[in-house]
Amino acid sequence: MIQPSRIQPLNRRSVQDGRYVLYWMQASQRVECNHALEYAVGEANGRNLPVVVAFGLTDRFPEANLRHYVFMLEGLEEVREGLQRRGIRFVLQHRSPELAATALAEDAALVVTDRGYLRIQRQWRRHVAANAPCAVVQVESDVVVPAETASPKEEYTAGTLRPKLQRILKGYLIPLHERPVRKDSLALRLDVDAVKDAAALARTMPIDRSVPPSAAFRGGTSRANALLEDFIAAKLRHYADRRSDPGLDYSSHLSPYLHFGQISPLAVALRVWGEKSAPAAAREAFLEELIVRRELGVNFALYNERYDEYGSLPGWAKKTLADHAKDRRDALYDEGQWERAETHDVYWNAAQREMVLTGKMHNYMRMYWGKKILEWSRTPQEAFRTALRLNNRYELDGRDPNSYAGVAWCFGKHDRAWPERRVFGKIRYMNEAGLRRKFDMPAYLEKVAALERGR
Repeated sequence: MIQPSRIQPLNRRSVQDGRYVLYWMQASQRVECNHALEYAVGEANGRNLPVVVAFGLTDRFPEANLRHYVFMLEGLEEVREGLQRRGIRFVLQHRSPELAATALAEDAALVVTDRGYLRIQRQWRRHVAANAPCAVVQVESDVVVPAETASPKEEYTAGTLRPKLQRILKGYLIPLHERPVRKDSLALRLDVDAVKDAAALARTMPIDRSVPPSAAFRGGTSRANALLEDFIAAKLRHYADRRSDPGLDYSSHLSPYLHFGQISPLAVALRVWGEKSAPAAAREAFLEELIVRRELGVNFALYNERYDEYGSLPGWAKKTLADHAKDRRDALYDEGQWERAETHDVYWNAAQREMVLTGKMHNYMRMYWGKKILEWSRTPQEAFRTALRLNNRYELDGRDPNSYAGVAWCFGKHDRAWPERRVFGKIRYMNEAGLRRKFDMPAYLEKVAALERGR
C-alpha cells in the first residue's frame, strides 16, 4: 500500500505526452519495498508506458570518500540486476544527480523521485522540480511514517515524538506489494551516456581515496537481507538485554544499508514484529531504535537547518557548555591524535580503530566516543567539529540524519539536563569506570584486536 501522505507534488506542472515514466532514484537505492518505484510502475501502467530508472552519480558529494562510493556502487549493481529482472532499464550516469534527472525528464511523461532530508538532497529536488517540463512527484519511502505526518515541527526529545508515532503507526505498518510491469523498457533507446561498468568507474573517479573500503561490510540489498535474517535467528530474542554490551555482538548492523536506502525500514519493521518467537520486549526495543530514534533524526534534519552545526544544540546545552568552557581538561588531543587513536584511553582507542577499519562502531561505544571527544578538546565547538568530521569520514552511515542527531546527542540534543560537573556542565556524562562496571570490556578489546588481525 502507498499511503497518500507519502506522495507530494514538487511542482505544478501536469503529466505530459512522453516516452516513459522516469523514476529518478537517489535515496531509496533498492528494488524491494520501494514506494517510489512502485508508484512509478503504477503510473506507467495506467498510461501504457514503460518505466526508466535513473541514478546520477556525483563525485562531489560532501565528505564522501572511496569507502562510501564502493559500498554504494556495490548496491547499485544489485539494483541494475533487480530492475532488469522486472523489465526496467536502469540508467546510471556519472553526472550530478539533478542534471541527470533533468536531462531525462525532457522525454518523460512524469518524473517520480524518492525523498532525501539533507540540505543537498533537498536542493537537488528543488532544481529538478523547477527545470523539468513535466510534473515531478516525490514519494517518501525511507521512513516508516512520513516525516511531516509524524510531526509538523522539530521535536524536543524521543519522548515527545514517540506518542505521535504510536497513535498512527498501525496505519503505516502495511506491506508494499510489487506491481507487475506491463511494458518493458530494456530495449528503449535513450540519448544519454550511461555507465556500464560501475566497478571500473569507481577506480577512476576523482574522489577522496584516503579511506579504503570497509573490511567488514559489502553493499547491496542481498547482504542487508542476509544480515537481517541472521539478526532475527541469532540475536533478536536477546536484543533488549544485550544490545548495549560492546563485548557482545547483538547489533543488526543494518544502519549502513538503511543509510544508502539498500533496505526498507518498513520491510525490516514488518519482518521483526512478525517474528513471534522473539519476546515482545525484544521486538519493541528494536522497533524503538528503528522507528522512534531513527525518525527523530529525520525530524532533526528536516526541521533544523543547522543540523550539522554546533548551533543546532538546544539553548540550555550551549549555555552550560559555555559556562564550563574554561574548565581544566585532564587531557587534550589534536586532530591527528584523535584520528590515529592515540589517546590515553584504551577503550576510546579501540572504538576509533573499529570505526576506521570496518566503517561501523558499536552504538554504545559511539556515545562514549563522542562524550570523550567533548571532555578532551579545547572547546566544545572544536569537539563538535572533530566528532562530526571523524564520524562522516569513516562511518558508512555517516552524513546521515541519524548520524547528525547522534553526534549532537553527545552534546545535549534530544536529552535533558543532568547534575552539573566539570567540563560537561549539565550534559550527560559517561566514563570508563561505567564501561567496566556494566560490560566485559576485555572482550570488546579482543573483538577489535581480532578484527585487526583478520583484515
